[in-house]
Order: sequence, then structure tokens, then C-alpha cells
Amino acid sequence: MLDYIIPYLTRTFAFDPNSPLLFTQFYFWGFFAVVFAIFSFIHSKLLLRNAFLFATSLFFYYKTSGSYVCILIFCVIANFFIGKWIEKSTEKWKKKMLMIIVVIIDLLVLCYYKYSYFFLDALYDFTGIELHVYNFFAAASNAMFGTHSLVDQIILPVGISFFTFQAMSYCIDIYRGKIKAVDNILNFGFYLSFFPQLVAGPIVRADKFVPQLYKPYFLPRRAFGMAVFWILNGLAKKIILSDYLATNFVDRVFDTPLLFTGLENLIALFAYSLQVYADFSGYTDIAIGVALLMGFRLPQNFNSPYKAKSPTEFWRRWHISLSSWWRDYLYIPLGGNRNATVGTFFWMGFLSLVAILLSGSVWVGVSLGVFFIYIGVFAYFKPESRKTITTNMNAMATQIVGGWWHGASWNFIIWGGLNGFGQVFNKLWVKRSATVRASIALGFFAISAIYSL
Repeated sequence: MLDYIIPYLTRTFAFDPNSPLLFTQFYFWGFFAVVFAIFSFIHSKLLLRNAFLFATSLFFYYKTSGSYVCILIFCVIANFFIGKWIEKSTEKWKKKMLMIIVVIIDLLVLCYYKYSYFFLDALYDFTGIELHVYNFFAAASNAMFGTHSLVDQIILPVGISFFTFQAMSYCIDIYRGKIKAVDNILNFGFYLSFFPQLVAGPIVRADKFVPQLYKPYFLPRRAFGMAVFWILNGLAKKIILSDYLATNFVDRVFDTPLLFTGLENLIALFAYSLQVYADFSGYTDIAIGVALLMGFRLPQNFNSPYKAKSPTEFWRRWHISLSSWWRDYLYIPLGGNRNATVGTFFWMGFLSLVAILLSGSVWVGVSLGVFFIYIGVFAYFKPESRKTITTNMNAMATQIVGGWWHGASWNFIIWGGLNGFGQVFNKLWVKRSATVRASIALGFFAISAIYSL
């Protein structure tokens, strides 16, 4: 009997990189059934409940990322104590210094694991200096535990972009006086690591979630029905729609596009958009439903984004928790729709330099220089236009940085720039009269027709 039980328990509790714990696996629902059964006995004891869910969340993350759970624990400890120090500090400069320190810590964690290869590749491309990554985390683990992990490669931990952003917003909101620091590290650890939304969002703000830490469990019949609906809806999106489209159509076309007609390739592009939406929104639907069964409300993350009438409205409907995060912690600090700041000009200059270096063309630099001179002269002689110009600059910078957040490659930066351009162009386009818009559209149609001949 023991010969059977011990290997089974080892497989159950050990990390298997080839079989991470996912919502679509039967193993996850067995895991959740055990968690919910224990939860039902201890839900009335709030600290015990939160501590149990914190431990459960750490185990869940261990099953998805192995020893990288130590990074999550580090973020919990660092942000909890620095958040407390920010709240206790009476001098404004000290509060600001602590806030900057904790933001730098969180960004260093994120950048080290997500952008190390990107930075070193960029350094080599632009300067010819060749450096190689070194996994300090793996080296320390080898020294402490006698393991033999590779130190010449860095693997991206699952969900690191989400929990670092959540941690940053927590400390920034304490600095701004919007929230009070969480009183117990077990409660804070539970907030930062709550397993339904840990690896793919939504990003939960402390002012919305922390008050729920101290509320007794309450699940009326209507909420139970909504939770089951969210879970089934999410599973249908992921398994029936997203996975089916990917396996039976999109992947086949993208793998060998020349074997298919132009129409089939075009349909595959639209199908991929639907696949991405169904996969991502399906995951967050399941997260919302699972959290609701345990009495916790997570924010809605998608609101029929493809019904949007403009690029700006699309980003208010798509990944709402992330879009609102960018708005509150980047766009508004840059100046928002009020004015330009030092950050605005920094990002515009940095992104222009990147465009020049990537193109390797002097003419790109000349064109950008002429464009900025024109914008400056226009803003000087038409002061009423300055607000519109700075608003668009801030929106463009936010979208480009947001694109970079999605992936560590130039493609994502360009993708963010295209989204920013789409927003700016749409705002300018809708202000033109119908006659002007029709004339411009006719002109582009005529030019494309001439070139196609």
C-alpha cells in the first residue's frame, strides 16, 4: 500500500514543469474541491481563512512555477513591510523615497525575469557588446539546496507581470493616502497571491479587495448561480471556442500560410482575434466565478470589446483592469489630458531614439525632427491646440509602454505604437467633417487602385 501511496503523493505535491496546474485540467477541480471543503469549515474565522487561502495560493503557484514561488514570497514580504513604513512615515520626502524604492524593487524583479534577454540583445544590436544572462536565483538555489539548475538561462515565471503590478499599485495607493496598509502579512499575502487571479489577472486593486478580507463569508443563492455561470461560461470559451479554433483552423493556417488562399488567411486573422479573446476572457471568467464561490468579488475584465466603436473605447472594454492600471499609474502621472510633463518628453525622446536606431536610417531621424519642430511651432502659434497635442503624446507613450508590457520584443513595442497611432488618428479623424473624411478616403482609394495596376 505504501509503495503506491508515497509515489502518488509525490506526484501530486511535486512540481511537474510538463503538467502545470491549469483551470482546464480535471486535477485543478479536484484541488479546488478539497480547498473549498476545508474552506467551508473555517470560513467564519477570518484570519485562519485568509492564512489558509494564502498557503493554498502559494501551493497553487508552486504547482505552476516550481521554485519561483520564492519570488512571489519575496514580493509579499518586501511590499508588506515597505507599505507599512510608507504609512508610518510622517515626512513627505521619506514617504516618497520609500515609495520610489519599492517601485524600483518591483520593476527590477519584473525586468530581470521578463526583459533580461531583450535588454542584452538590444545592447548587442546597438553597440556590439555581447553579454550573457546569469540566473542569480538558480545559482543561489544551487548553493543552498545542492540542486543543479541551469544558471545560463532565465525562464519567465508565470503571472509575474500581474502580481508585481498589483504590488506596485498597493504601495502607490498607500503613498497617495487612498488606502490603509494591511495590518497582517498573512492577510496581505492572501491579497497579493489569491490563486484564481494570480497567473492571468484581473489585476485587483487593494481598495476594492482588501475590505473583503475582513468581511464574513456570505454567498446568497443568486451569487452562487452567477459563480457557476461565470465558470461554465469561461470553460466554454476556452475549451469549445478558443482551443477548437486554435487546433483546427488558426494554427494550421499560421504554420503554413502559403498552402491556403488569401481569403482563408484573412479569415484566420479574424479567427485568431476571436481565439485570443475567448482564451483570455475565458480564463478571467473562471477566476471570477471561483473567487465568487468563496465569497470574494473580482472586477469584470472584459466587456464585449469587439463592440467598441473606437480604439479608445476598445481599450476601455478589453482587459479593463490593466487598462485602468495604465490610466491611473502612467497616463495620469504623465499629465493625462491636462498637460505634458518631463516624463512625456522623456518617453517621446526615448521612443524616437529607438525608432532611429531600429531603422538605421538618417532619414527617419530627419523626419521625426521635422515632425516635432512642426508640432512645436504649431503649438506655439495656436495655444488652444496644446492640450490636444500633449494628450495625444501621453496616450501614445502609454500605449507603447503597454505594448512592451505584453511581451519582451520589438514587435510588441511596434504593436503598442500602432495602437497608440490608432487612438490618436481616430480622435483627429472624428473631428473632421464628413466631406473632408470622404475626400481623404477617396484619395487613398484612388492611390491604392493606381498602385495595384
